[in-house]
Amino acid sequence: MTDSHNSGQHKDREAAAAEVRRMWQPTPSWTQPDPNTAPADEPEKPDEQPDALSQEFPGDAWSRPNQPPPSPSWSQPAAESDTPDESDDAEADSADDQSSAPAAGGQGDSGTAPQGAPNSPVFGGSSFQGSGAGHGAPENPPAAAGGPAQSGQQLSPAAQHFFPQGVPGQNVPQQREVSYRTDELIQALPLPREAPAERGVRSVLKLRPGSGERLERIARATAATAFRRPVTIVVANPKGGSGKTPTTLVLAGALGQARGGGVVAWDNNELRGNMHLRTHDTNSRSTVTDMLQAMPMLTQPDARLGDVAAYLRHQVAGQYDVLTSATTTYAQIEAKDFDQIHRLLSRFYKVLVIDTGNNEGSSNWREAMKAADALVIPIKWKSLSCAAAVQMLEELDNQGPEAQRLIRRAVIAVSNGPGDVNKEVEKQLRPYFESRAAAVVDIPTDQHIAAEGPLDHSALQPTTRRAGLELAAKVSEQITIALNVPR
Repeated sequence: MTDSHNSGQHKDREAAAAEVRRMWQPTPSWTQPDPNTAPADEPEKPDEQPDALSQEFPGDAWSRPNQPPPSPSWSQPAAESDTPDESDDAEADSADDQSSAPAAGGQGDSGTAPQGAPNSPVFGGSSFQGSGAGHGAPENPPAAAGGPAQSGQQLSPAAQHFFPQGVPGQNVPQQREVSYRTDELIQALPLPREAPAERGVRSVLKLRPGSGERLERIARATAATAFRRPVTIVVANPKGGSGKTPTTLVLAGALGQARGGGVVAWDNNELRGNMHLRTHDTNSRSTVTDMLQAMPMLTQPDARLGDVAAYLRHQVAGQYDVLTSATTTYAQIEAKDFDQIHRLLSRFYKVLVIDTGNNEGSSNWREAMKAADALVIPIKWKSLSCAAAVQMLEELDNQGPEAQRLIRRAVIAVSNGPGDVNKEVEKQLRPYFESRAAAVVDIPTDQHIAAEGPLDHSALQPTTRRAGLELAAKVSEQITIALNVPR
């Protein structure tokens, strides 16, 4: 701007500089008097009277010696009062006094026009035209008080030299109420991009997963639900050989892999169960009897997970731990023993999957039902297996509202071995279980399970692992519902 003042070679730059001074742009050169303006004819302004810009920006120190205030239609809206006063007359007179200054791009052959002329295209738009005394009203009236000026005006090449970012006050974004609540800020974050497929041709081409893989991801995320407290899942069916222990281990492995650990499978048989035969003997041969003997040490405030893990079997493939039942019949587990172990395991694990015995009348079986957040009923499509499950549901239905809610949240796990399926039984009883329970999940026949050896989660068929994950997701859904419903 100083160069345009000193050179005096181009009329368009001088005209743009005059317009800039009248717009009160915050450039240090605007504090210098305009050599093209005759200050002698300008009426004096009282110092105590605030102008429009000082009212809008009271904290700025923009000094304007010998500069008249602009016309209201150029920058700031007119005063709220409609009654003209002496200051308004003075502004009109000063605008007439400066009408002799040259302006770039004027009408006619000379290429110049008065600054106050209504059709002066210095800034390329009618909203920037002067409105001195004696001239008509501008084509576009000024914006309402407190609102932004009209937008969409294009600047002329001369004005773009001084306003590379555009004229201040134009294209002002609409002010909106900004919220700084944590949940709203998190919701405003962009969603993460979906990871490409992990298997099949889609994984090679880096495409999005198919519908089957996407459903599996949803089930894995559901199984990994972060509950607000430790939860207990009870697997029960009074009929022996109905698949309680394999179902318990498949469910614990699916939860352990989805959650990354924090899961323990507990063989809560009052005498001798089979879980020690269906799991890998990794680091300990201790049983629930040994843990009960060490309970005074394990219940100390400074007890750690490593102290408890010394009595458990860690299953690497499924990322879960196992507490086996006693291998002898010298000590029977009672209700008080169950309560001690349940409190201890709930202190160090997030999910407890409890395998039960066949005696519904034992005290530890009933205590497990009282502590259950979800119930899983394993069955086979055989008459005896289904009959025992139906009798257990009828017995629980007579135990009060809590047991009835537990039945409505139950999940039926159909685990058939080779030759176990009776089509007639399935046709008659599947509608019954679907009406009583929350869901029915079919686990396909797997030779690894039928071998009756240690169950390795990585040795299961892919369809069996997906069925186990579906079972874990259904159970997690029911636990979420149970935790959200007050008792």
